[in-house]
Amino acid sequence: MQTRFTAEQLRDPDVAESEQILRKCVHCGFCTATCPTYVLLGDELDSPRGRIYLVKDMLESGRPASAAVARHVDRCLSCLACMTTCPSGVHYQHLIDHARAHVERTFRRPAAERLLRAVLAATLPRTARFRAAVRLAAVLRPFARMLPERLAAMVELAPRRLPRPAMRLADGARFAAQGVRRARVALLAGCVQPALAPHINEASVRLLTRAGAEVVVIGGCCGAIVHHMGRDEEGRALAASLLECVRRGETQGAFDAVVANASGCGTHLKDYGFLFRNDGASAEAAGLARRARDVTEVLAELGLPALAQPPRWTIAYHSACSMQHGQRLHALPRGLLEQAGFTVLEVPEGHLCCGSAGTYNLLQPQLARALRDRKVENIRKIDVRAVATGNVGCITQLAPALRVPIVHTVELLDWATGGPRPAALGGTGG
Repeated sequence: MQTRFTAEQLRDPDVAESEQILRKCVHCGFCTATCPTYVLLGDELDSPRGRIYLVKDMLESGRPASAAVARHVDRCLSCLACMTTCPSGVHYQHLIDHARAHVERTFRRPAAERLLRAVLAATLPRTARFRAAVRLAAVLRPFARMLPERLAAMVELAPRRLPRPAMRLADGARFAAQGVRRARVALLAGCVQPALAPHINEASVRLLTRAGAEVVVIGGCCGAIVHHMGRDEEGRALAASLLECVRRGETQGAFDAVVANASGCGTHLKDYGFLFRNDGASAEAAGLARRARDVTEVLAELGLPALAQPPRWTIAYHSACSMQHGQRLHALPRGLLEQAGFTVLEVPEGHLCCGSAGTYNLLQPQLARALRDRKVENIRKIDVRAVATGNVGCITQLAPALRVPIVHTVELLDWATGGPRPAALGGTGG
């Protein structure tokens, strides 16, 4: 693709980076076949290729984003299926992130939209505030039909009650390896997950220590949620805070890996080197990015602990977009589940997003519901007793609509190697 940026524009490192990305696009259109919004809407401007043209024009002109550009950029899920498909190596992730930041800086949204986004940015990255928001949602639930569409979507997605943690996983909590210590790892607790699903972190701690890892819990948000809303300064501030937490955790010894068990967080951690490339913390951030691992990667490196009760279940593996497209991990988590005794089936159209995508199901509820319903229908085409996935957002999105339970991959691996049966599976068979 030809570009016409001025020398002055290219002095901006973000523009210079985006110009290099744009020049790689050859207009082939392969990306349209795997783009969820294009599959749903059939609008070229809601495909990666169409958005690339819009972003190119917006950046080259130096104009503020228009309402039309904001609408089509907002509809992108950042699922990154287009990057898996692209034969030319177009780094759409960095381009759309730059576009979101430009939209956020230059486009004045309606007041209600600005308020909603500000509330989400102030609430989701902070666990205590998120817990309070869930309690408020419980109060509003009886009136959901009378609420504005997006507020109703938030109330619908919120759990009726929050589970009680069984372990204390505060920042700095340390758990010794069982047997000989083979690794020392930091486990990112996350922001929403400790409130919504503390059992995922608990299963991760049990599983990692059983595999021979000493685990140190790192509290705080990685910054992905607000970063993908175009609030790049807030996202960098949260990421810098996380870097500080990791630095504190290493006073007692270096970490062999920084582990995420939410694949959206893992994808963002692995991009810290790029995020801080023009910053004084660039070397430290790049070092963390090199050590960032999904929990299944660490388990594969250490080896799955001995099976205690291999369940003979047939399950579906829903490969979260941030796992299969963001981190290019698909066969590995599925392989671990098979090692643990599960028969694992692929979900038809497994490359298409379920509609969760961070805050997408709150900001674009109609499209998110359509994608959820499509995913649920595809899961119903296969005969399984449960669904496994590696991202809490997908669990939250799909669980209310599925006829079978959906649980995190580590919960099933923990169960197979001596941990408790996941609560979502109830008391049915073994």
